[in-house]
Amino acid sequence: GVKPDQTEIRYRGVPVGQVTTIELAEKQQQVVVTAQLRRTAAGLAREGSLFWVVRPEVGFGTVRGLSTVLTGAYIQAIPGRGKDRRKFTGLESASPTLGQPGLNLILSARQLGSVRVGSPVVYRGIEVGSVTGADLGPDATSARLKVFIEQRYARLVRIGSRFWLVSGVDVDFGLFRGLQVNVESLRTLVGGGLAFATPDDSSGTVKDGTLFLLHDKPQPEWLEWMPKIPVAAGE
Repeated sequence: GVKPDQTEIRYRGVPVGQVTTIELAEKQQQVVVTAQLRRTAAGLAREGSLFWVVRPEVGFGTVRGLSTVLTGAYIQAIPGRGKDRRKFTGLESASPTLGQPGLNLILSARQLGSVRVGSPVVYRGIEVGSVTGADLGPDATSARLKVFIEQRYARLVRIGSRFWLVSGVDVDFGLFRGLQVNVESLRTLVGGGLAFATPDDSSGTVKDGTLFLLHDKPQPEWLEWMPKIPVAAGE
């Protein structure tokens, strides 16, 4: 969808440049896009700056870039802080949590079920994060999820925390108690999600990139855990 003399480069929603030419690289394995920035936006051309193409995305729990249906694709930029630079490798796509402070985790599971990028992560029914990536493990015997926990909730995750899949609806039938239906949330009902619990005797906080196992369902005792962990006040 990128076109010469039409596709804009934008920062904070403001057009700051335009694509001038598009051609194949020498080995024909990549596309080289040349663009010109306005003089007032020259600071975007620095080491650490990020560029990616914004296109419409519609999925379970995810709606992004719909304005591009009418205006066409555009290139989004986020400035770096390094030295001046003129050549960059564009991102395939940008993480929805790009630039946000928080805790990044990796979860390993046999199967991911209905969980997808953008699926919510909940703690006691409150959404505290989301799934930002999915791939196979190093030897293809497991699936790996990248999970982002918002900064104010990062302390809820401890070494002994347990994560499990949430399908959205839990149906239980008993002869004397009848039919019981528990709906976790509308988003997990549609696209699946994850939940976690932390034990009462919770140990220290975890580092960025810590690996956890992702269970198919929670153990009954996990749902009884009620640790007192201070959470920063919301805005």
